Amino acid sequence: MKTLCISALLFVAISGSVHAADSERTLFEGSSCILPETPLDRIVSRKLSKLGVKPVMCSDSVFLRRAFLDVIGTLPTAQESREFLLDQNRNKRNALIDRLLERDEFAYYWAMKWSDLLRVKAEFPVNLWPNAAQAYHHWIMVSIRENKPYDQFVREMLTANGSNFREGPVNFYRAMQNKTPEGIAATVALTFMGTRVESWPQKDYLPGMSVFFSQITYKPTREWKEEIVYWDPDKKLAPTNSAMPSQTALFPDGKKLKRVPPDQDPRVIFSDWLITPKNPWFTTCLVNRAWFWFMGRGIIHEPDDIRPDNPPVNPALLEYLKKEFIASRYDMKHLYRLILSSRTYQSSPIIPRSEAPAEVEANFGFYPLRRLDAEVLIDAINKVTGTSDLYTSAIPEPFTFIPENTPAIALPDGSITSPFLELFGRPARATGLLDERLNRFIPTQKMHLLNSSHIQQKLEKNPNLKALLKSKTNPKEIREELYLAILSRFPTPEESVKVEAYAKSGVMNKREAWVDLVWALINSDEFLYRH
Repeated sequence: MKTLCISALLFVAISGSVHAADSERTLFEGSSCILPETPLDRIVSRKLSKLGVKPVMCSDSVFLRRAFLDVIGTLPTAQESREFLLDQNRNKRNALIDRLLERDEFAYYWAMKWSDLLRVKAEFPVNLWPNAAQAYHHWIMVSIRENKPYDQFVREMLTANGSNFREGPVNFYRAMQNKTPEGIAATVALTFMGTRVESWPQKDYLPGMSVFFSQITYKPTREWKEEIVYWDPDKKLAPTNSAMPSQTALFPDGKKLKRVPPDQDPRVIFSDWLITPKNPWFTTCLVNRAWFWFMGRGIIHEPDDIRPDNPPVNPALLEYLKKEFIASRYDMKHLYRLILSSRTYQSSPIIPRSEAPAEVEANFGFYPLRRLDAEVLIDAINKVTGTSDLYTSAIPEPFTFIPENTPAIALPDGSITSPFLELFGRPARATGLLDERLNRFIPTQKMHLLNSSHIQQKLEKNPNLKALLKSKTNPKEIREELYLAILSRFPTPEESVKVEAYAKSGVMNKREAWVDLVWALINSDEFLYRH
């Protein structure tokens, strides 16, 4: 394959840019489904109508790919794409959402997202050990698979006791760099309240909150790197480096607890305060974070910077989602389904014409373009080409051995990585901040996709393409199968003409021409971005 010499012809041969011209809008807009306007949509529409904007629904092929990537972090197969696009059922989008929420990949993908926030990574910088990291990841994944109510999920972490090797949620107290009571309190505030303690105006709030975590004790065992984390009622109940009375615990809303009962774990008291519907942070944080994950922007933005002087762009939308989430008893899938089935989520990625495009974007007038996460991108390339990557860790432990063909979204430990994941911005899982993940293209990333031996070997080896060429001889069928597998849609008539012309041009033999088409498609914006 003569990689860069053919780029001009092939990139003309595909309409891969999601920044489509008017003549190409049919690729991204229009639907055979009748999608009713939900209460969520009506709230969003009230804001957009003031800007003179009415969002347009995305096409079926765009929705198919978007839903697969956003819900399970995985591309649909060519067969799945074909079946969905040819399905005449007007309720097929909601049916697809329901199916995706029950797929095995759903638990792996969302465990990956939560592992970023909960800092699931062996040794540096949070000093977990690989088997502890895997126990933590397994507990997260099983909790998601079972659709554990969010309040229970959080309570189990905050009140956990036991061995870090055997009790997954107890690793919440180990996967942080600062294990002082103040450090723990700051991590709890960021992770479950979406607020940064450095922005708190009252200086005594953090020391007061840290009282709830001042009796946590870490005890080593005879087993290498094992540690027992537990509540020690005999430990002094007071924050470090503080002049506050030792028994005075302070909730972040200013309410004081002058005396903690000696027979009660103060973490339980704090958890009871945190997970109630009346708490001003708990539900807000999760709902806002979920909206960010699906829509690329929080209702409060940034999603982990909730404070009085950073108000929601649409307070009514936030309150509606909170109310629904509480009414569902903190059912995560219910919240996700609410967002996914809305017209707002299913809007076109084409930016509407407006005199205030920034306001349209802030008010969710279109689906924003976002580069695929590092793990999702390499999994997509591997799925298209039928290849796999080797993932390793610098820590020489059996727990870091990863079997071949394991998808990157299922990696249980942030220390298990590859050069591709490092290059494409997989987070270090050091801070628990969402912006630690870098999803903006840089030149070295583009050159890797265009002209690296890593990608070229996948394209040339490509057992999927070999099997396709062996089973099908009709160029039209081959072309359709490749487009369905890579872009989740049929090729347009114009694309078909140009690809066929290239294949017949005699520049290369037939197989090399198909390899070049795969290369061109996976380097298109349409493949590399969520849209």
